[in-house]
Amino acid sequence: MNIKSSPLRRPSRALATLSVIASLVFLGACASKGVAPVEELANARASIAQAESAGALQLAPVEMLAARDKMNTAEAAAREERFVESRRMAEQAMADAEVAERKSRAEKASRTVAELKRGNEVLRQETQRRP
Repeated sequence: MNIKSSPLRRPSRALATLSVIASLVFLGACASKGVAPVEELANARASIAQAESAGALQLAPVEMLAARDKMNTAEAAAREERFVESRRMAEQAMADAEVAERKSRAEKASRTVAELKRGNEVLRQETQRRP
């Protein structure tokens, strides 16, 4: 009987091959940190700056605090090379900043409308007083 063609030899060879493949996949998954979310972090920073310039610090402070907290978490995760978490937190920070900016702009618009209504009411009262 030839050892190379022995039926007992084939399963152990297949098992060894399978073990090597599984080990490589496992090591590859552990070693792969992914790609740093540079673009996502930059976009989130830009969104936060834009929200701040829209007055969100005063008009949407809760949303701005959430955006800044998530941005800090994203940056910390990036420094620790936890890129998936960093990307996710940067995207959430950007979304929170956009909400803060929109809320701020909506509040400003609402205040402008209220001011215009008061001005119109004053004009209406003045026109009614004059004969």
